[in-house]
Amino acid sequence: MPAVRVETLVPVADADFVFSRISDFPRYADHTHAVREIRVEQGADGAVVSDWSVNFRNGVMRWQESDRIDPIARTVEFDQLKGDFVGFSGSWRVDQVGADVTLRFDAEFDLGMPSLAPIIDPIAAHALRDNIEAIIRGLLGEHVVFLADDESEPAKVG
Repeated sequence: MPAVRVETLVPVADADFVFSRISDFPRYADHTHAVREIRVEQGADGAVVSDWSVNFRNGVMRWQESDRIDPIARTVEFDQLKGDFVGFSGSWRVDQVGADVTLRFDAEFDLGMPSLAPIIDPIAAHALRDNIEAIIRGLLGEHVVFLADDESEPAKVG
């Protein structure tokens, strides 16, 4: 499955504040045009179930996921329950590093088109990365620094 990682440095920030922003899914649409709507309901075993509607390239992707939010470890783990992806899972992690905060988003996805995967997967990965960066900028501001990813792209300043 294709994977996407977005690593971000939030200068002079509080990890608990950053985590509270990242884990407040219903407010995403208030801070970025990448997200149309997110509805959240309490699920089983302390998890929540969230329904997502997100602008994705020239269309809209929709899915429902189970989210395990751990404010002590400052992590969110998610797995798609149903939706436009065949599979979609991943995590968010927030860490305090001195006066700064690091934020990491990791995800794997499967669009379910193996014969077209060599063409479509890189486009989808790029679109997912762009959407996650837009969400992070919207939630945390333009001062965030996106660190180089596995493909050795140069770091981007928010």
